[in-house]
Amino acid sequence: MNVKLDKKDKEILFVLKHHAEYSMRKIAKETRLPITTVHNRVLKMQKLGVIQKYTIIPDYKLLDKSFVVYILITADLKYLKKKRKSQYDLAKKLKKFDFMERVDIVSGGTDLVAIVRVKDVEEFDKVLLQKIQVIDGIAKTQSMIVIHSQ
Repeated sequence: MNVKLDKKDKEILFVLKHHAEYSMRKIAKETRLPITTVHNRVLKMQKLGVIQKYTIIPDYKLLDKSFVVYILITADLKYLKKKRKSQYDLAKKLKKFDFMERVDIVSGGTDLVAIVRVKDVEEFDKVLLQKIQVIDGIAKTQSMIVIHSQ
């Protein structure tokens, strides 16, 4: 189902995307729309599934988890096929780790891209060598350390 959003809906979504903590009153002020309009449109977008959830962005430095790495993962497709598993199963297994921020199945020269968030390079070393690379169905990994993100 394709949902049509007008300019007002898009303005509300933009504010919510950057400030999910805002009250309806604050969103109304930011968008210069009546509070009842904002409230009704947010409810409508929730009902339609446009707004799926509200979330937070933690300060990872305070949580001692500011070291971020993208890991390109090549799956052992022969092994997975033999075990009647798929890349989806591999992604689900990876996603269960608490250090795993995100796992995506992609096209191109790699099969999955994982985003890992840990304390430092020493912790990443343990995570990569003792937890990720030992998973059956992973043939190869390539790591890219994030130097700066926006």
